[in-house]
Amino acid sequence: MADQLANLGLCEAADAIARQEVSSEQLTRMALDRLQQWGPELNCVASLQSDAAMASARRADVERAKGGALGVLHGVPMAHKELFYRRGRKTNDGSIITRDFIPSVTATALTRLDEAGAIDMGLLHMAEFAMSPTGFNAHYGHVRNPWNTDYCPGGSSSGSGAAVAAMLTCASLGTDTGGSIRHPSAMCGVTGLKPTWSRVSGYGVMPLSRSLDCVGPLARSARDCARLLKVIAGFDSLDSTTSQQAVPDYEAMLDGHVKGLKIAVPGGYYLEHLDAGVADCIAEACRVFEDLGASIIRTEPPDMALINRMMSIVLTVEAASLHKDWIRERPQDYAEQVLARFKPGFDFSGIDYYEAITAKNVLALQWVNMSMADADCALLPTIPVPVPSIAETTKGDWSEIAKKISAITHCNRGINFLGLPSLSVPSGFVNALPVAFQLVGREFDEGKLLKMADAFQRQTTWHQKRPAL
Repeated sequence: MADQLANLGLCEAADAIARQEVSSEQLTRMALDRLQQWGPELNCVASLQSDAAMASARRADVERAKGGALGVLHGVPMAHKELFYRRGRKTNDGSIITRDFIPSVTATALTRLDEAGAIDMGLLHMAEFAMSPTGFNAHYGHVRNPWNTDYCPGGSSSGSGAAVAAMLTCASLGTDTGGSIRHPSAMCGVTGLKPTWSRVSGYGVMPLSRSLDCVGPLARSARDCARLLKVIAGFDSLDSTTSQQAVPDYEAMLDGHVKGLKIAVPGGYYLEHLDAGVADCIAEACRVFEDLGASIIRTEPPDMALINRMMSIVLTVEAASLHKDWIRERPQDYAEQVLARFKPGFDFSGIDYYEAITAKNVLALQWVNMSMADADCALLPTIPVPVPSIAETTKGDWSEIAKKISAITHCNRGINFLGLPSLSVPSGFVNALPVAFQLVGREFDEGKLLKMADAFQRQTTWHQKRPAL
């Protein structure tokens, strides 16, 4: 029974509670037990609020018994990346610098989950200050990939990816600045959505680069991501950067039909570093879409070196600005690898930053026109190389490690600079570890990406594969 409950996705769990087939107390107790049992082995749990979660679950069951309208996530337990603030709850953002920080605010994304009836079980481990695509954390240890604990889980939302894949939580919120939702989603074999920049409020979330940061879901399926996005998206008066564009019912758009839609597959830059096994998985995904009635076109991207340089300037300058006092006063409290990624931000001029930030819209339009052409979306590798081991990305010469990190982020970091939505979808295995493709769309086209991923997942079972713990 416990295994059956653990295997429920977000929507399945919410619907089962609504039908009174299972109680929130049962689901929450099961999830907490699994987090306590397997969390230490995967090093994916930062802190749990077990008593508060169980009390919330019991209240949810009482409310359900009364009847009446309930939220779309009523009674569903979740845990989230440890940079989502909840007033009065200690968080450390994966760092020893903020080890004892107690926020005075609650993240808008968490508030909206609360309003939808979700249960907050606690916080999941992450890369230090969200500055690693592999899950690196020298202070609290690296999160482990549940498919093979010697391998990277992806970062920086590493605990979220590992916990969702291992069925310790049915879904989790993460953040993505250069791929930090998509990396762990791809490496752990779950579905992860980086929304359009400005689609989801970042209020109450520890920033890395405010012009690039995106809040989004990691979950078992596209449908689960659709329901979560509907809840958390939309304008927030506490975050002036959020868009006032209406939020559609993403889940209602999932009809399984993609006939007549067009998918662009860019070559050139996106073939660099591409492993043969990953390429086979990408080719098979394209075949599935063609069988469903979609058409595939081949395109060429613009100058990605320019886009990546602009992205690097914006990311490192904004990150260095946020961390300048700590870096000056407490450099020894940063891991060497993390500090090395912050320091370039001090070398760029104000002119460099201004040119980069003002180039975004022009370069985004150019990328869409060339990479997508007249297609509905673009299909790229999420990560072009097989999942690396923890040893490969932590031991040895920093310059060699930096090359491996660059290959991991190759297909992702530019998408953040352009502000476009991207959805990572499990699509196979290489070396017994997950592989994924990503669908990239025009601004606010999350619904179309989710529709296409859902159609793919109705025809395949890659998103249903579970590691044997």
